[in-house]
Amino acid sequence: MSRGRRKVSRFRRWRSGLGQHLRHFLSSLGELWRTPVTSLMTMLVLGFSLSLPTLLWVLANNAAKVESQWQSAAEVSLFLHEEIADGRLKTLLTQLRGMPELIEVTYHSPEEAMTEFRQHAQFGEALDYLDENPLPGVIRVLPSVRHADPVAAAALRDQLAQLPGVAMARLDLDWLTRLEALSATGRSAGAALAVLLLVAVVLISANTIRLSILQRFDEIKVMKLVGATEAFIRRPFLYGGFWLGLMSALLALVLVNVMLVWLDGAMAQLLSLYRSQFRLDGLDVRQGAAVMAASCALGWCGAWISVRRHLRAIEPQ
Repeated sequence: MSRGRRKVSRFRRWRSGLGQHLRHFLSSLGELWRTPVTSLMTMLVLGFSLSLPTLLWVLANNAAKVESQWQSAAEVSLFLHEEIADGRLKTLLTQLRGMPELIEVTYHSPEEAMTEFRQHAQFGEALDYLDENPLPGVIRVLPSVRHADPVAAAALRDQLAQLPGVAMARLDLDWLTRLEALSATGRSAGAALAVLLLVAVVLISANTIRLSILQRFDEIKVMKLVGATEAFIRRPFLYGGFWLGLMSALLALVLVNVMLVWLDGAMAQLLSLYRSQFRLDGLDVRQGAAVMAASCALGWCGAWISVRRHLRAIEPQ
């Protein structure tokens, strides 16, 4: 009998605690609506602060997509000996296509190389006066993703240059190095800026909750006089930080989508000159949920810092 009573008592305490959390959860939202101008200004500041790292995340995702499309920058050109036999050429092509480091192998005969040179050269008519075709056969190979970075691509080039029948292996290593350095610099700068902005979100949330605590100074004193616990007193402020983070995240997502539409239109005009169909991709549902969860956590963290510091300083006389 006593065990059943204890179970009922635990259930009632659990239900009562859940009811208190729900009331504080909703009442904290009501506190924001009681000061609409102040709350709106705070959400705008937080929303703009969150929109910048979110936009950097979106641009980083699109940059990674562009890098994957520019993987051909690691292409290695193998210039063959002029006197290479057909049997040796077939053996070489079979050997290259069987290498796991390569994902694409394309052979261009001397005639095809001359046709391509005529199309791109400014003095194509002068080539008609040549007695013979001076261009060798070329095999163009595309490394896999694991072998597309500058160091691995250079090592692969040196390995392919030793194959029988290959006169020279060429790789535009300077372009690869510049691309890798530019990408790394952009990622580092973006990460540093994102960290600074996220810290600013925490500090702004903490300052907003601090002002809310000061506005309810007398109320908190009375609550402590009647025996309210610190957990009970700080709960509405923590939920207030949660609501600030959530509303700010929604505003940041709207701002990012608006900026993406504008940037995509401007970029489409630029890339149309290069006959490119590239389009900016926004955040998917999972990434948007991650932004909202991170923003709520930052708002909660800022509220916790402020509550932990200022509530202890309020003691009834």
